Formats: sequence, C-alpha cells, structure tokens
Amino acid sequence: MLEDKNVKSSLEKKYEYAWDKYSKADLEKVFELNDRYIEFMSKCKTERECVTEFVKIAEKRGYRNLEELINNNIKLKAGDKVYANNMDKTLAMFVIGSEALEKGMRILGAHVDSPRLDLKQNPLYEDTDLAMLDTHYYGGVKKYQWVTIPLAIHGVLAKKDGSIVNVVIGEDDNDPVVGISDLLIHLAANQMEKKLAKGIEGEDLNILVGSMPIEDKEAKNRVKQNILRLLNEKYDIEEEDFVSAELEVVPAGRARHYGLDKSMVMAYGHDDRVCAYTSFEAMLEVNNPTKTCVTLLVDKEEIGSVGATGMQSKFFENAVAEVMELTEGFNELRFRRALANSKMLSSDVSAAFDPNYPSVMEKRNSAYFGKGVVFNKYTGARGKSGSNDANAEFVGQIRHIMSKHNVTWQTAELGKVDQGGGGTIAYILAQYGMEVIDCGVAVQNMHAPWEVVSKADVYETMKAYDAFLKEA
Repeated sequence: MLEDKNVKSSLEKKYEYAWDKYSKADLEKVFELNDRYIEFMSKCKTERECVTEFVKIAEKRGYRNLEELINNNIKLKAGDKVYANNMDKTLAMFVIGSEALEKGMRILGAHVDSPRLDLKQNPLYEDTDLAMLDTHYYGGVKKYQWVTIPLAIHGVLAKKDGSIVNVVIGEDDNDPVVGISDLLIHLAANQMEKKLAKGIEGEDLNILVGSMPIEDKEAKNRVKQNILRLLNEKYDIEEEDFVSAELEVVPAGRARHYGLDKSMVMAYGHDDRVCAYTSFEAMLEVNNPTKTCVTLLVDKEEIGSVGATGMQSKFFENAVAEVMELTEGFNELRFRRALANSKMLSSDVSAAFDPNYPSVMEKRNSAYFGKGVVFNKYTGARGKSGSNDANAEFVGQIRHIMSKHNVTWQTAELGKVDQGGGGTIAYILAQYGMEVIDCGVAVQNMHAPWEVVSKADVYETMKAYDAFLKEA
C-alpha cells in the first residue's frame, strides 16, 4: 500500500511550529511575556540580583518570608504562599496544597547562576602604567569568547563593619565599560597556531580598568591609586574590601530582540535564567492547589551544585521540613514520604539545532527553535554518565498533561552520543525517589557571553510549567 503523503504521522504533527497555532491574541501574550523577560534579563545578571528581584515581586503577590513565620510560630494552611531565601542566592517558593504534604509536591527546579568571570580576592594591580583586574572564570566557558567585548561588573562587597555595598558598573548609559584585550592579528602568528582551547589562557583573562595616573607624581602605582580613589568616592570602599567581595564580570548591555522579525531574544545568562524566569511566572499563577507546589531556584549548578547554596546542600530539605512543621507538624517518616512522592521538572535548557554546526547534532533527536518546550528523558555525557533517566510512565503522564493543555513540545538529546554532553540538578532530586525529567528551552550559543532563544519556546515553556503545577 502506497503511503499517503498528505497524511502526517502523529509524531510529525506533534513537532510542528508553535507559531502556527497562535491567534493574534496569543501572539500578544507571547510578546508581552518576552518583553517582561527582556527587562528581567537586562537587570538581573547575577544570582543575587535574580533572587532579590524574585523576592520583591513575590512579596507583592502575597508570598511571606518563611523565616518570619517560623520566628513568630505562625501556622500555614492550604492556599498560603511562602518563600525561603538562602543567602540571597537560592530561593524556594511554596503554595500550600489542600492535601497533606506527605502525598508529595509538584516541583519546578532551575538554577540562576551562569558562566562568568569572577574577580580574584586580590584582583587590582598595575602593569606598565595600566590598571588591571585579575579574574578566575566560573563554569564552562570558551575563554576566547570573552575578549574584546564590553564587560560590566556586578556584585557585592562586605565591609568589616558588616555593611554591604552593592556594585553595578557598566550598565548605565553614562557608565564606562571594561574589557579584556586580544592580540592584534598583525602579531598573532604564534597564537593562531595554537588549539582553540589554548588561544586565550585562563590567567590571561585580565581586565583593563584604567590608564590615567593620580595627580601625585611621587606616588607608586599611580594608575592603580587613581582607580582606588574613584572606587572610594563612588562606593566608599578600600582595597582590602576586595577580600570580602563577590564581584562578577559579565557582558555589558541590555538583552535584545533578535532577528529581523524579532522572533528571538539575545541575552546573557539564558542558561538557566530563561527556565528560572518561566518557572517563576508559572508559580505566580498557582492558587489553592491540591498538592503543594514548589519552585526551587538554586545556585552553583554550573560548578557541580556544590556549597551551601547549591542543590547538593540541605537547604531544600530544611525548607520542606520547616513547612511541614508549620502545617501538619514535622514527622521524619512523613517528611521522607513527601519527598519520595513528589514529581519534578528539572527546568534547564537544551541545545538548539544550529545549521552552522550540524555535524555534532543528530537531527531526529535535536531541539529546534519554535517547536516548543524541550523534554530530555536523560542528559549526561556519552554513556548517560551523570544523568537522571526518567521513567517511561512519568514521560507518558507528561505527554498527557501537555496534550490536555495544548502545549507545543519536543524531545531531544544534547548532541550526538560521543560529542560530549552535560548535566542538570535532576539526578540530585531523583535521589529522594521522586519522579524527575529535564525540561526547558532550546538555546543557541549556550555558555557564550550572548545566548539566543526563541520567543515561542519561552512562552510554551511557561505554559508547560503552568500545566505541570496544575496537573502532575
């Protein structure tokens, strides 16, 4: 029997463009969401800035600080909204369900840290009459991508008296930017012979911040002293304050509409703030759920989820235990059941197919711009090393939820099997025995200073998270 070419397979129908289903009203929603997202990404370029902004919005939408409720022994009831803030770098939001917590939670989990350059503890020095800042790169970066682009400095300094100084340099139109030089092509014969990974070395990612000397001609390191004077005038900081600072060097400038049709967004930090933001937006729409809903936004994913603010810390466990104590009363067995009975979307990005680099992708199992939220049954490297591999039953349930809510979705792997790979926080939550699957937005230029996503995918991902919180 000849195949009817006019009839598409169910799989082909499923992986159609999200754009094709939008009405004019739908398109307005797509662009409104992305306009909000662009504003957020232009403003929030560190994990601290993300958490601070999320807390501010959440409080306006009725969320209360869990720590204050604990201190005042205020009990929680169904429908209540609370958040737990961990060192201004990790955030857990809860909407209390009508069912007991031990029945399980619906969890969205993303991370708000992104690859960047961190200033070292003693960063400022002068070399041949130029003031420089020494850096240590954070996360997986291609070092050559960070030279000759405008950079900004974001972060905090903790002074000896306990006060905190917030620093943002390079974002206002009147601010200067800083940057890292590259070797001119005329003298780069030896550099051009190196492998790409060695063309720029980590210790060469030094930032030029000044060339004007202080007026005192007898002073040593006059250019460095001038920079210190300027920092003291603006921020009241001294050189020793760098020791207790967290200053991050990030691409300077706003997130932008991308493409002549403005169908995409270019920004620093899509990985993974695009999933953090869409998770947050979905969470704001949750009211009076049956099961307790959680959005968990963590730090340090790019370096293994370690430390007090990473997913491997006990922060989430402690927050759930405190919520249980304020609802039905803490019980170790019920607490363990609450974690094991939960279901989670590990909200993290996936690699979008790039026609400039098709050789590393397997087309039938790649993610494409405009085809909706991406589900990765597993991530990991090569032989699925380090991955969470979702159960078939959970994938089937997810398919049902997406279909019911008319969410455009696709599935993918992170490139060809032997090309490399990557991981998320999924395997850490799965250790509790809960059902977990990776789910997020497809990204081009992942881990580059400027990454690109499709606006349709951002919208469909928010819809997917909303549907999961309502139905899982």
